Amino acid sequence: MLSARAFCCVLLGVGPVLLWSGPAAGQVGNNLDLINPNLASRDDLSGLPHLDAAAVDEILEERPFLDMLSLHALLEDEFSSEEEMFELYSRIFIPVNLNTAPEEEILLIPGAGPRMAHEFDEYRPYRAMAQFRREIGKYVNDDELARLEQYVFVPIDLNTASEEAILSIPGLGDRMLHEFLEYRPYRAMAQFRREIGKYVDDDELARLERYVVIN
Repeated sequence: MLSARAFCCVLLGVGPVLLWSGPAAGQVGNNLDLINPNLASRDDLSGLPHLDAAAVDEILEERPFLDMLSLHALLEDEFSSEEEMFELYSRIFIPVNLNTAPEEEILLIPGAGPRMAHEFDEYRPYRAMAQFRREIGKYVNDDELARLEQYVFVPIDLNTASEEAILSIPGLGDRMLHEFLEYRPYRAMAQFRREIGKYVDDDELARLERYVVIN
């Protein structure tokens, strides 16, 4: 894992540190205040704008959602304007995969218009969140970069990711961290599904799987 000093050098583009010289930490963007609908309580959801009780019930019944497009398909009839949609999605969102998300999913990020969707796509494949911060930081200030980071993730490598990177997966605590580490090295996703499937149901396994790869 990069030291704090090395990490700063990467962000600033100085010094001899290579961006991908080792396992990267924080592969899911740092969350400021976004609610993850797959993990939220009823009370959390009930306090959000433009969600009535029926919509809250639907979210709880249909989750987990494996991407933001699936959640949007459920909720899009709730909005009378684009402003209402973005007001809700400024409070609740499912992180999008920087390497695979289609443009229509990226455009659901509040404030990410076609120009920013193009920039997101231009730097694929992303290997670490540090790369996202460096490249997208060319176009926005630090506050906007921090805001955008909440909405995205880079899948972690099951065999090399640091504990910090694994724990950045939403809803993954110390117990599941232990299980992720116990079965290293992983040789195929089928092995991941078989071993981690001992501890979670199929829906939770599918939710976790979207955050991981084997390189």
